[in-house]
Amino acid sequence: MAGSPPQGYPPQGQPQHGGHPPQQGGYAPQGQDPEAPYGRHPRTGAPYSDKQKLVAGLLQIFLGGFGVGRFYTGHTGIAIAQIAVTWVTCGMGGIWPLVDGIIMLTSDDFTDINGRPLRPN
Repeated sequence: MAGSPPQGYPPQGQPQHGGHPPQQGGYAPQGQDPEAPYGRHPRTGAPYSDKQKLVAGLLQIFLGGFGVGRFYTGHTGIAIAQIAVTWVTCGMGGIWPLVDGIIMLTSDDFTDINGRPLRPN
């Protein structure tokens, strides 16, 4: 018959997958929150960032004089300020990024530019 789909295929416009319409906006496994693909912070309930706490902290400790950890989390203004302070003080201002990196690793409340807490792993 002309215009009908080949055998084994559902007619166009008909729901697939057991009578349910396909999901909009991508794949979300059953039981997973599509607004929090990396989970939620246990205390605040805020969705975790896609950025990792360990990566941000180590980048800040080892390359903080260049603001790398802050660029990673999206805090561009603070990153530029850390670069400026480090260069203007001939490297003595490098203590600020070092302490900042330690706080990133130890604090549970450090967030990315969108206000989401950094994920633990």
